[in-house]
Amino acid sequence: MDTLVKKFLEKVASRDPHEPEFLQSVQEVAETIIPFIEENPKYKKARILERMVEPERVLMFRVPWLNDQNEVEVNRGFRVQMNSAIGPYKGGLRFHPSVNLSILKFLAFEQVFKNSLTGLPMGGGKGGSDFDPKGKSDSEIMKFCQSFMTELYRHVGADIDVPAGDIGVGGREVGYLFGQYKRIKGQFTGVLTGKGTSWGGSVIRPEATGYGVVYFAESMLGTRGESLEGKTVLVSGSGNVAQYTVERCIQAGAKVVTMSDSSGFIYEPQGIDADRLAFVMELKNEKRGRISEYAEKFGCEFFEGERPWKIKCDIAFPNATQNELDEEDARALVGNGCICVAEGANMPSTPEAIHVFTEAKILYAPGKASNAGGVAVSGLEMSQNSLRISWSREEVNSKLWQIMKEIHGICVKYGAEEDGYINYEKGANIGGFVKVAEAMLAQGVV
Repeated sequence: MDTLVKKFLEKVASRDPHEPEFLQSVQEVAETIIPFIEENPKYKKARILERMVEPERVLMFRVPWLNDQNEVEVNRGFRVQMNSAIGPYKGGLRFHPSVNLSILKFLAFEQVFKNSLTGLPMGGGKGGSDFDPKGKSDSEIMKFCQSFMTELYRHVGADIDVPAGDIGVGGREVGYLFGQYKRIKGQFTGVLTGKGTSWGGSVIRPEATGYGVVYFAESMLGTRGESLEGKTVLVSGSGNVAQYTVERCIQAGAKVVTMSDSSGFIYEPQGIDADRLAFVMELKNEKRGRISEYAEKFGCEFFEGERPWKIKCDIAFPNATQNELDEEDARALVGNGCICVAEGANMPSTPEAIHVFTEAKILYAPGKASNAGGVAVSGLEMSQNSLRISWSREEVNSKLWQIMKEIHGICVKYGAEEDGYINYEKGANIGGFVKVAEAMLAQGVV
Protein backbone atom coordinates (compact mmCIF):
# COMPACT_ATOMS: atom_id res chain seq x y z
CA MET A 1 0.00 0.00 0.00
CA ASP A 2 2.85 2.39 0.81
CA THR A 3 4.18 1.77 -2.69
CA LEU A 4 0.84 2.69 -4.28
CA VAL A 5 0.62 5.89 -2.25
CA LYS A 6 4.22 6.81 -3.07
CA LYS A 7 3.69 6.19 -6.78
CA PHE A 8 0.55 8.35 -6.81
CA LEU A 9 2.25 11.20 -4.94
CA GLU A 10 5.29 11.08 -7.23
CA LYS A 11 3.03 11.52 -10.25
CA VAL A 12 1.25 14.52 -8.69
CA ALA A 13 4.60 16.01 -7.65
CA SER A 14 5.98 15.64 -11.17
CA ARG A 15 3.19 17.89 -12.43
CA ASP A 16 3.29 20.39 -9.57
CA PRO A 17 6.86 20.28 -8.25
CA HIS A 18 6.82 23.81 -6.82
CA GLU A 19 3.56 23.57 -4.86
CA PRO A 20 4.49 22.26 -1.36
CA GLU A 21 1.23 23.16 0.40
CA PHE A 22 -0.87 21.51 -2.29
CA LEU A 23 1.31 18.39 -2.28
CA GLN A 24 1.04 18.21 1.51
CA SER A 25 -2.76 18.32 1.35
CA VAL A 26 -2.82 15.64 -1.36
CA GLN A 27 -0.52 13.39 0.69
CA GLU A 28 -2.72 13.73 3.77
CA VAL A 29 -5.75 12.59 1.75
CA ALA A 30 -4.02 9.93 -0.36
CA GLU A 31 -2.67 8.02 2.64
CA THR A 32 -6.21 7.21 3.79
CA ILE A 33 -8.12 7.26 0.50
CA ILE A 34 -5.91 4.98 -1.61
CA PRO A 35 -6.38 1.96 0.74
CA PHE A 36 -10.14 2.64 0.60
CA ILE A 37 -10.04 2.82 -3.23
CA GLU A 38 -8.18 -0.49 -3.37
CA GLU A 39 -11.12 -2.02 -1.50
CA ASN A 40 -13.60 -0.37 -3.88
CA PRO A 41 -12.34 -1.00 -7.44
CA LYS A 42 -15.05 1.09 -9.13
CA TYR A 43 -13.29 4.26 -7.93
CA LYS A 44 -9.93 2.96 -9.12
CA LYS A 45 -11.19 2.04 -12.58
CA ALA A 46 -12.72 5.51 -13.05
CA ARG A 47 -9.52 7.13 -11.68
CA ILE A 48 -11.59 9.31 -9.38
CA LEU A 49 -8.73 10.47 -7.13
CA GLU A 50 -6.54 11.29 -10.16
CA ARG A 51 -9.35 13.51 -11.43
CA MET A 52 -10.02 15.08 -8.04
CA VAL A 53 -6.45 16.36 -7.63
CA GLU A 54 -6.67 18.23 -10.94
CA PRO A 55 -8.67 21.48 -10.78
CA GLU A 56 -11.48 21.76 -13.28
CA ARG A 57 -10.28 25.29 -13.95
CA VAL A 58 -7.61 27.71 -12.72
CA LEU A 59 -8.02 31.43 -13.36
CA MET A 60 -5.15 33.88 -12.90
CA PHE A 61 -5.37 37.57 -13.73
CA ARG A 62 -3.80 40.95 -13.02
CA VAL A 63 -5.48 43.44 -10.69
CA PRO A 64 -4.40 47.06 -11.37
CA TRP A 65 -5.61 49.77 -8.98
CA LEU A 66 -4.81 53.34 -7.87
CA ASN A 67 -3.49 54.01 -4.38
CA ASP A 68 -4.14 57.21 -2.40
CA GLN A 69 -1.11 58.86 -3.99
CA ASN A 70 -2.74 58.29 -7.38
CA GLU A 71 -0.03 55.76 -8.27
CA VAL A 72 -0.77 52.56 -10.15
CA GLU A 73 -0.24 49.32 -8.23
CA VAL A 74 -0.57 45.82 -9.67
CA ASN A 75 -1.46 42.63 -7.83
CA ARG A 76 -2.18 39.10 -8.97
CA GLY A 77 -5.65 37.55 -8.68
CA PHE A 78 -6.64 33.88 -8.65
CA ARG A 79 -9.66 31.60 -8.61
CA VAL A 80 -9.23 27.83 -8.40
CA GLN A 81 -12.44 26.03 -9.40
CA MET A 82 -11.57 22.57 -8.11
CA ASN A 83 -14.65 20.36 -8.33
CA SER A 84 -18.33 20.95 -9.14
CA ALA A 85 -19.64 17.37 -8.98
CA ILE A 86 -22.13 18.07 -6.18
CA GLY A 87 -22.86 21.78 -6.67
CA PRO A 88 -21.54 25.22 -7.64
CA TYR A 89 -17.94 25.94 -6.64
CA LYS A 90 -17.88 27.30 -3.08
CA GLY A 91 -14.95 28.65 -1.11
CA GLY A 92 -13.42 31.83 0.21
CA LEU A 93 -11.26 34.60 -1.16
CA ARG A 94 -7.99 35.29 0.68
CA PHE A 95 -6.15 38.62 0.44
CA HIS A 96 -2.66 38.17 1.89
CA PRO A 97 0.94 38.62 0.62
CA SER A 98 1.55 34.86 0.99
CA VAL A 99 -1.17 33.94 -1.52
CA ASN A 100 0.07 31.85 -4.43
CA LEU A 101 -1.24 29.02 -6.58
CA SER A 102 0.03 26.29 -4.26
CA ILE A 103 -1.79 27.67 -1.22
CA LEU A 104 -5.02 28.22 -3.14
CA LYS A 105 -4.96 24.74 -4.71
CA PHE A 106 -4.44 23.19 -1.27
CA LEU A 107 -7.34 25.22 0.14
CA ALA A 108 -9.58 24.38 -2.82
CA PHE A 109 -8.76 20.67 -2.55
CA GLU A 110 -9.56 20.70 1.17
CA GLN A 111 -12.76 22.62 0.40
CA VAL A 112 -14.05 19.81 -1.84
CA PHE A 113 -14.03 17.38 1.11
CA LYS A 114 -15.22 19.94 3.64
CA ASN A 115 -18.21 21.01 1.55
CA SER A 116 -19.10 17.39 0.86
CA LEU A 117 -19.14 16.63 4.59
CA THR A 118 -21.70 19.39 5.28
CA GLY A 119 -24.30 17.50 3.24
CA LEU A 120 -25.12 20.67 1.33
CA PRO A 121 -24.96 20.92 -2.50
CA MET A 122 -21.64 22.76 -2.79
CA GLY A 123 -18.56 22.02 -4.88
CA GLY A 124 -15.08 23.20 -3.90
CA GLY A 125 -13.12 26.28 -4.91
CA LYS A 126 -10.83 28.96 -3.50
CA GLY A 127 -9.39 32.25 -4.67
CA GLY A 128 -7.72 35.46 -3.68
CA SER A 129 -4.82 37.78 -4.26
CA ASP A 130 -1.37 38.69 -2.95
CA PHE A 131 -2.85 42.09 -2.04
CA ASP A 132 -2.24 43.06 1.60
CA PRO A 133 -5.16 44.95 3.21
CA LYS A 134 -3.04 45.86 6.25
CA GLY A 135 -2.19 49.55 6.32
CA LYS A 136 -4.48 50.36 3.39
CA SER A 137 -7.20 53.00 3.57
CA ASP A 138 -10.87 52.17 2.99
CA SER A 139 -10.61 53.97 -0.35
CA GLU A 140 -7.65 51.86 -1.45
CA ILE A 141 -9.37 48.63 -0.41
CA MET A 142 -12.52 49.64 -2.28
CA LYS A 143 -10.55 50.40 -5.45
CA PHE A 144 -8.71 47.10 -5.24
CA CYS A 145 -11.90 45.09 -4.63
CA GLN A 146 -13.66 46.80 -7.52
CA SER A 147 -10.76 46.05 -9.88
CA PHE A 148 -10.59 42.44 -8.63
CA MET A 149 -14.31 41.87 -9.23
CA THR A 150 -14.19 43.59 -12.63
CA GLU A 151 -12.23 40.55 -13.82
CA LEU A 152 -13.72 37.87 -11.57
CA TYR A 153 -17.40 38.67 -12.26
CA ARG A 154 -17.44 36.79 -15.58
CA HIS A 155 -16.46 33.54 -13.82
CA VAL A 156 -18.81 33.58 -10.79
CA GLY A 157 -22.55 33.51 -10.17
CA ALA A 158 -25.20 32.04 -7.86
CA ASP A 159 -25.34 28.80 -9.89
CA ILE A 160 -21.68 28.79 -11.01
CA ASP A 161 -19.27 29.81 -8.26
CA VAL A 162 -20.10 31.51 -4.96
CA PRO A 163 -17.04 33.02 -3.19
CA ALA A 164 -16.96 34.11 0.44
CA GLY A 165 -14.49 35.75 2.81
CA ASP A 166 -11.28 34.29 4.22
CA ILE A 167 -8.10 35.80 5.67
CA GLY A 168 -8.01 39.51 4.75
CA VAL A 169 -11.56 39.46 3.38
CA GLY A 170 -14.19 40.44 5.93
CA GLY A 171 -17.54 42.17 5.76
CA ARG A 172 -16.05 45.38 4.35
CA GLU A 173 -14.33 43.63 1.47
CA VAL A 174 -17.34 41.41 0.71
CA GLY A 175 -19.47 44.56 0.54
CA TYR A 176 -17.19 46.24 -2.00
CA LEU A 177 -16.93 43.05 -4.07
CA PHE A 178 -20.70 42.52 -4.07
CA GLY A 179 -21.39 46.15 -4.95
CA GLN A 180 -19.13 45.96 -7.99
CA TYR A 181 -20.67 42.67 -9.14
CA LYS A 182 -24.16 44.15 -8.84
CA ARG A 183 -23.04 47.27 -10.67
CA ILE A 184 -21.59 45.31 -13.62
CA LYS A 185 -24.26 42.62 -13.90
CA GLY A 186 -27.28 44.68 -12.87
CA GLN A 187 -28.43 41.75 -10.74
CA PHE A 188 -29.01 41.29 -7.02
CA THR A 189 -28.18 37.61 -6.59
CA GLY A 190 -26.53 35.37 -3.99
CA VAL A 191 -23.16 35.53 -5.74
CA LEU A 192 -21.20 36.05 -2.51
CA THR A 193 -21.73 34.88 1.06
CA GLY A 194 -20.71 36.66 4.23
CA LYS A 195 -22.86 39.64 3.23
CA GLY A 196 -24.36 42.09 5.70
CA THR A 197 -27.64 40.91 7.23
CA SER A 198 -29.50 43.93 5.81
CA TRP A 199 -28.61 42.95 2.23
CA GLY A 200 -28.87 39.20 1.97
CA GLY A 201 -26.49 37.93 4.63
CA SER A 202 -27.24 35.31 7.26
CA VAL A 203 -27.17 35.70 11.02
CA ILE A 204 -24.58 33.48 12.76
CA ARG A 205 -22.26 33.67 9.72
CA PRO A 206 -19.53 35.61 11.59
CA GLU A 207 -19.72 33.15 14.49
CA ALA A 208 -20.14 30.01 12.39
CA THR A 209 -16.58 28.67 12.05
CA GLY A 210 -15.65 29.36 15.67
CA TYR A 211 -18.91 28.02 17.08
CA GLY A 212 -18.78 25.03 14.71
CA VAL A 213 -15.30 23.92 15.76
CA VAL A 214 -16.38 23.98 19.40
CA TYR A 215 -19.58 22.05 18.62
CA PHE A 216 -17.43 19.42 16.90
CA ALA A 217 -15.02 19.25 19.83
CA GLU A 218 -17.96 18.79 22.20
CA SER A 219 -19.16 15.85 20.09
CA MET A 220 -15.68 14.30 20.20
CA LEU A 221 -15.41 14.76 23.96
CA GLY A 222 -18.85 13.18 24.32
CA THR A 223 -17.53 9.88 22.92
CA ARG A 224 -15.33 9.66 26.03
CA GLY A 225 -17.88 10.92 28.53
CA GLU A 226 -16.16 14.32 28.76
CA SER A 227 -17.33 17.91 28.23
CA LEU A 228 -15.79 21.36 27.89
CA GLU A 229 -16.87 22.48 31.33
CA GLY A 230 -13.89 23.18 33.55
CA LYS A 231 -11.34 22.38 30.84
CA THR A 232 -8.26 24.55 30.18
CA VAL A 233 -8.15 25.58 26.53
CA LEU A 234 -5.45 26.96 24.21
CA VAL A 235 -6.55 29.00 21.19
CA SER A 236 -4.18 30.33 18.54
CA GLY A 237 -5.10 33.32 16.43
CA SER A 238 -7.17 36.36 17.37
CA GLY A 239 -9.22 36.90 14.23
CA ASN A 240 -12.80 35.94 13.51
CA VAL A 241 -12.47 32.17 14.04
CA ALA A 242 -10.46 32.50 17.24
CA GLN A 243 -12.76 35.15 18.70
CA TYR A 244 -15.90 33.06 18.37
CA THR A 245 -14.12 29.89 19.44
CA VAL A 246 -13.23 31.70 22.66
CA GLU A 247 -16.79 33.05 23.02
CA ARG A 248 -18.37 29.61 22.66
CA CYS A 249 -15.80 28.02 25.02
CA ILE A 250 -16.62 30.63 27.67
CA GLN A 251 -20.34 29.88 27.23
CA ALA A 252 -19.60 26.17 27.71
CA GLY A 253 -17.75 26.78 30.98
CA ALA A 254 -14.18 26.29 29.72
CA LYS A 255 -11.18 28.43 30.64
CA VAL A 256 -9.36 29.87 27.60
CA VAL A 257 -5.84 30.96 28.54
CA THR A 258 -4.20 31.96 25.23
CA MET A 259 -4.75 33.93 22.02
CA SER A 260 -2.13 34.96 19.47
CA ASP A 261 -1.23 36.78 16.28
CA SER A 262 1.86 36.83 14.07
CA SER A 263 3.79 38.75 16.73
CA GLY A 264 3.37 36.18 19.54
CA PHE A 265 0.84 34.98 22.11
CA ILE A 266 -0.71 36.12 25.39
CA TYR A 267 -1.02 33.84 28.41
CA GLU A 268 -3.91 34.63 30.76
CA PRO A 269 -3.75 31.96 33.53
CA GLN A 270 -7.07 33.04 35.08
CA GLY A 271 -8.83 32.77 31.73
CA ILE A 272 -10.12 35.29 29.19
CA ASP A 273 -13.59 36.40 30.24
CA ALA A 274 -16.36 38.01 28.16
CA ASP A 275 -15.22 41.57 28.90
CA ARG A 276 -11.62 40.85 27.92
CA LEU A 277 -12.77 39.07 24.78
CA ALA A 278 -14.74 42.20 23.90
CA PHE A 279 -11.48 44.15 24.17
CA VAL A 280 -9.80 41.70 21.76
CA MET A 281 -12.69 42.04 19.30
CA GLU A 282 -12.46 45.83 19.33
CA LEU A 283 -8.65 45.69 19.11
CA LYS A 284 -8.63 43.34 16.12
CA ASN A 285 -11.82 44.25 14.25
CA GLU A 286 -11.83 48.01 14.59
CA LYS A 287 -8.38 49.25 15.65
CA ARG A 288 -6.42 46.59 13.69
CA GLY A 289 -4.02 46.42 16.64
CA ARG A 290 -1.60 43.75 17.92
CA ILE A 291 -2.37 41.13 20.58
CA SER A 292 0.55 42.46 22.66
CA GLU A 293 -1.68 45.46 23.47
CA TYR A 294 -3.89 43.07 25.45
CA ALA A 295 -0.92 42.09 27.62
CA GLU A 296 -0.07 45.76 28.16
CA LYS A 297 -3.62 46.60 29.23
CA PHE A 298 -4.32 43.60 31.47
CA GLY A 299 -0.82 42.83 32.74
CA CYS A 300 -0.54 39.24 31.55
CA GLU A 301 2.46 37.55 29.96
CA PHE A 302 3.23 38.05 26.27
CA PHE A 303 5.54 35.60 24.52
CA GLU A 304 7.00 37.46 21.55
CA GLY A 305 7.49 35.44 18.36
CA GLU A 306 6.24 32.22 19.98
CA ARG A 307 3.26 29.89 19.58
CA PRO A 308 1.08 28.83 22.53
CA TRP A 309 1.47 25.05 22.33
CA LYS A 310 3.92 24.70 25.22
CA ILE A 311 1.30 25.83 27.76
CA LYS A 312 -0.35 23.03 29.76
CA CYS A 313 -3.94 22.43 28.65
CA ASP A 314 -6.76 19.93 28.16
CA ILE A 315 -7.90 21.08 24.71
CA ALA A 316 -6.20 22.96 21.85
CA PHE A 317 -7.75 24.84 18.95
CA PRO A 318 -5.18 25.74 16.24
CA ASN A 319 -7.06 28.60 14.60
CA ALA A 320 -4.39 30.76 12.97
CA THR A 321 -2.90 29.44 9.72
CA GLN A 322 -1.46 26.43 7.91
CA ASN A 323 1.46 24.50 9.44
CA GLU A 324 1.47 26.48 12.69
CA LEU A 325 1.70 23.33 14.82
CA ASP A 326 4.67 21.03 14.18
CA GLU A 327 5.93 17.75 15.64
CA GLU A 328 7.69 19.40 18.57
CA ASP A 329 4.54 21.35 19.42
CA ALA A 330 2.42 18.19 19.18
CA ARG A 331 4.75 16.32 21.55
CA ALA A 332 4.57 19.23 24.00
CA LEU A 333 0.75 19.16 23.92
CA VAL A 334 0.55 15.40 24.43
CA GLY A 335 3.24 15.50 27.12
CA ASN A 336 1.31 18.18 29.00
CA GLY A 337 -1.87 16.10 29.05
CA CYS A 338 -3.84 17.54 26.14
CA ILE A 339 -6.71 15.15 25.28
CA CYS A 340 -8.28 16.91 22.30
CA VAL A 341 -7.10 18.97 19.30
CA ALA A 342 -9.71 20.46 16.95
CA GLU A 343 -8.53 22.52 13.99
CA GLY A 344 -10.23 25.85 13.31
CA ALA A 345 -7.71 26.79 10.60
CA ASN A 346 -7.03 24.91 7.37
CA MET A 347 -4.20 22.35 7.70
CA PRO A 348 -2.61 24.02 10.77
CA SER A 349 -0.95 20.76 11.88
CA THR A 350 1.97 19.31 9.94
CA PRO A 351 1.84 15.61 8.93
CA GLU A 352 4.40 14.83 11.64
CA ALA A 353 2.21 16.53 14.27
CA ILE A 354 -0.86 14.58 13.14
CA HIS A 355 1.12 11.36 13.46
CA VAL A 356 1.97 12.25 17.06
CA PHE A 357 -1.71 12.85 17.88
CA THR A 358 -2.97 9.64 16.30
CA GLU A 359 -0.13 7.56 17.77
CA ALA A 360 -1.00 8.90 21.22
CA LYS A 361 -4.71 8.08 20.55
CA ILE A 362 -5.89 11.53 21.57
CA LEU A 363 -8.96 13.10 19.99
CA TYR A 364 -7.80 14.88 16.83
CA ALA A 365 -10.09 16.57 14.29
CA PRO A 366 -8.77 17.80 10.90
CA GLY A 367 -9.96 21.20 9.73
CA LYS A 368 -11.93 19.80 6.81
CA ALA A 369 -14.33 18.36 9.41
CA SER A 370 -14.09 20.58 12.46
CA ASN A 371 -14.00 24.00 10.77
CA ALA A 372 -16.76 23.23 8.26
CA GLY A 373 -19.24 25.38 10.21
CA GLY A 374 -18.29 28.51 8.27
CA VAL A 375 -19.02 27.09 4.85
CA ALA A 376 -22.07 25.29 6.24
CA VAL A 377 -23.68 28.61 7.19
CA SER A 378 -22.52 30.07 3.88
CA GLY A 379 -24.51 27.25 2.29
CA LEU A 380 -27.48 28.18 4.46
CA GLU A 381 -27.05 31.79 3.31
CA MET A 382 -27.19 30.59 -0.30
CA SER A 383 -30.45 28.77 0.48
CA GLN A 384 -31.95 31.87 2.11
CA ASN A 385 -30.93 33.99 -0.89
CA SER A 386 -32.53 31.53 -3.32
CA LEU A 387 -35.76 31.49 -1.29
CA ARG A 388 -35.68 35.25 -0.61
CA ILE A 389 -36.16 34.65 3.12
CA SER A 390 -34.19 35.11 6.34
CA TRP A 391 -34.05 32.59 9.18
CA SER A 392 -33.77 33.63 12.83
CA ARG A 393 -30.61 33.38 14.88
CA GLU A 394 -32.04 30.39 16.74
CA GLU A 395 -32.93 28.58 13.49
CA VAL A 396 -29.51 29.08 11.92
CA ASN A 397 -27.64 28.15 15.08
CA SER A 398 -29.75 25.01 15.43
CA LYS A 399 -29.02 24.03 11.81
CA LEU A 400 -25.29 24.69 12.35
CA TRP A 401 -25.23 22.49 15.46
CA GLN A 402 -27.08 19.73 13.60
CA ILE A 403 -24.69 19.88 10.62
CA MET A 404 -21.62 19.65 12.86
CA LYS A 405 -23.21 16.72 14.72
CA GLU A 406 -23.86 14.96 11.39
CA ILE A 407 -20.27 15.58 10.20
CA HIS A 408 -19.07 14.03 13.45
CA GLY A 409 -21.29 11.02 12.76
CA ILE A 410 -19.81 10.59 9.27
CA CYS A 411 -16.28 10.71 10.72
CA VAL A 412 -17.19 8.06 13.30
CA LYS A 413 -18.78 5.86 10.61
CA TYR A 414 -15.70 5.80 8.40
CA GLY A 415 -13.01 6.39 11.02
CA ALA A 416 -13.78 3.88 13.78
CA GLU A 417 -10.91 1.40 14.17
CA GLU A 418 -10.89 -2.12 15.62
CA ASP A 419 -9.54 -1.02 19.00
CA GLY A 420 -12.35 1.54 19.36
CA TYR A 421 -10.19 4.58 18.52
CA ILE A 422 -11.87 7.02 16.15
CA ASN A 423 -9.46 8.20 13.47
CA TYR A 424 -11.21 11.43 12.53
CA GLU A 425 -8.69 12.20 9.80
CA LYS A 426 -9.47 8.92 8.05
CA GLY A 427 -13.20 9.33 8.65
CA ALA A 428 -13.32 12.87 7.26
CA ASN A 429 -11.31 11.97 4.17
CA ILE A 430 -13.33 8.89 3.26
CA GLY A 431 -16.67 10.43 4.22
CA GLY A 432 -15.99 13.51 2.09
CA PHE A 433 -14.61 11.45 -0.78
CA VAL A 434 -17.52 9.01 -1.15
CA LYS A 435 -20.22 11.61 -1.88
CA VAL A 436 -18.12 13.43 -4.48
CA ALA A 437 -16.88 10.17 -6.02
CA GLU A 438 -20.40 8.79 -6.45
CA ALA A 439 -21.50 12.00 -8.16
CA MET A 440 -18.49 11.88 -10.48
CA LEU A 441 -19.25 8.26 -11.39
CA ALA A 442 -22.85 9.15 -12.17
CA GLN A 443 -21.90 12.10 -14.38
CA GLY A 444 -19.41 10.25 -16.58
CA VAL A 445 -15.94 11.27 -17.66
CA VAL A 446 -16.21 15.05 -17.43
